[in-house]
Amino acid sequence: QVQLVESGGGLVQPGGSLRLSCAASGSGFSINTMGWYRQAPGEQRELVAVLTSGDRISYADSVKDRFTISRSNAKNTVYLEMNSLKPEDTAVYYCNADAFYGGGQFVYWGQGTQVTVSS
Repeated sequence: QVQLVESGGGLVQPGGSLRLSCAASGSGFSINTMGWYRQAPGEQRELVAVLTSGDRISYADSVKDRFTISRSNAKNTVYLEMNSLKPEDTAVYYCNADAFYGGGQFVYWGQGTQVTVSS
């Protein structure tokens, strides 16, 4: 099995910054794609940013030029640097990983970390 553990959420004022981290743990797995999704109250979960094993990156239009996704393959960790945060960025942020494990390919989710942007 693969476990994803997020950290770094919290309360920040508009215009501020936060850095989220997500570490994948377990054994016998190989991660293909890692990314971040978010879900605001009453809304559907949406893609924020994704980074493939080939270093291809995609961002939601709403976060382009403000958020940066990066990855440490050695640590099986993905980061989300969030700058110029806006109240509409308030949501629970979920880490996502597409990984090969036990001869199959599976999607894994973290437990979520709350990001609140408010003055």
